[in-house]
Amino acid sequence: MRGAFDASSLLLPHVIAQHGRWRGARTALICGAERRSWAEFDAATNRVANGLVALGLGRGARVAVLMANSIEMVEVLFGAGKAGVSVVPINLSVTDAAVASMMADSGATAVVASGAHCGRIDALASAHEGGAPRIRLGVEPTPGASWIEFRAWRDAQSAAPPAVPVTADDECNIIYSSGTTGLPKGIVHSHGCRLHWAADVGLALRYHSGAVTVCSVGLYSNIMWAAMLATLLVGGTLVVMSSYSSEALLDEIEAHRISHGAFVPVQLQRLLETDFGGRDLASLQALMCCGSPLPLPVKRAIPRRLGCELIELYGLTEGLVTTLDPEDFERKIESVGRPIPGQQLRLIGDDDQPVPPGEAGEIVGLGCLTMERYHNRPDATLESTWVDADGRRWLRTGDIGRLDDEGFLYLVDRKKDLILSGGQNIYPADLEAVLVQHPAVVEVAVIGIPSERWGETPLALVVARGAHPVGAPELRDWANARLGKQQRISELRFVESLPRNPNGKILKRELRRAYQG
Repeated sequence: MRGAFDASSLLLPHVIAQHGRWRGARTALICGAERRSWAEFDAATNRVANGLVALGLGRGARVAVLMANSIEMVEVLFGAGKAGVSVVPINLSVTDAAVASMMADSGATAVVASGAHCGRIDALASAHEGGAPRIRLGVEPTPGASWIEFRAWRDAQSAAPPAVPVTADDECNIIYSSGTTGLPKGIVHSHGCRLHWAADVGLALRYHSGAVTVCSVGLYSNIMWAAMLATLLVGGTLVVMSSYSSEALLDEIEAHRISHGAFVPVQLQRLLETDFGGRDLASLQALMCCGSPLPLPVKRAIPRRLGCELIELYGLTEGLVTTLDPEDFERKIESVGRPIPGQQLRLIGDDDQPVPPGEAGEIVGLGCLTMERYHNRPDATLESTWVDADGRRWLRTGDIGRLDDEGFLYLVDRKKDLILSGGQNIYPADLEAVLVQHPAVVEVAVIGIPSERWGETPLALVVARGAHPVGAPELRDWANARLGKQQRISELRFVESLPRNPNGKILKRELRRAYQG
């Protein structure tokens, strides 16, 4: 007999409840010595949801989250969704002024914070009226402060499923952009969109019900959201690292038989510099890397040293994802793969028209992973939209790429990082790819600086490897001998480090601010 089917049962809040019922004894979360079974995780997220409803937060309300990685943070991120409350996870490394700006912009009426971050909220609240939401839940809050202690509050709530109808169109989260090219913008995802992130990205990254996923980046990052969503959908296990180091990661892999993980390039670079010391890494199956382009030497070395598949992912929090599948890894190693199912991409020129095959152009994407909008920024939403001849609205990425004859995407550079020198386009990534091949170079960033003769000219900023001393002029000449005449680097400087956001992206706007003046 064929009965009615409720599509809302496919949303992640209901999937968590399903696993809580049928996989109740299996482990859902691990963080240090703490564990949660699926039954316990389902009950804890119900308690969080019922507690938020009791505090007056209904469907459409928002709660800001300023927490260090922990089991409690996972409970908040996914418990709020069961109440129809949207979460606003905030990057811990931003300034207090930025925290205040994001909370105010999001319209959050409550905040959950942990440890010292409770004190940050208190300082914002006392600095000026409206500096922080009135409802404050804290894990180990500031002594004597007017906070609701999170754990006691959670445990006092009902564990029954909340009576809140969550739909695919309801807002799931607002994640603020990294701000690598300007002020952060709030990226809005619906519950329906997030289900596609879980299913479509999870399928591309080879997730399955036995997956044990290590979360090594801040859980406010969309990189970690992709890994968490995929793991929770299939009923796997999340292993949350409170802080990252290569040695700690190796410990987690051995202790919990990690099969999957999501990383940024700098983490994998540091991992390769670590002595594995006979560690048992046989459980590893598929690791994903994204956030910024992965240097080719690292890309080649990871599968060989770790004995697992490496899947490089190119994508934006706003939407669009491509992956380089392991089957194509060797023959297409310089590419970032092809769009995953449900995604489309095109390349357009400065005239907003599609470019001919083989030519570079701005990458635009269309598909079910695309954000709803930028919160409170209709101007930015419009600016990020390209409309094709059929009236379809595509997401502009701001990235420059080219496609080969098999549809594999090759990243050329960020559109805003382009250097215009003597009327010629110079893509910094091309210069960086040459310099990083020198044994003296650990990492490099190339930016344009003013030139009276050429308008702009390339400046290379290099972090050197101590064991390979080389002079700046010598290294510059070595690179220029391998570059085209129009690409040549005018100046090279050694620096101790390059500024990065928590996802590993080099903040070139900070470099331009420092060196273009």
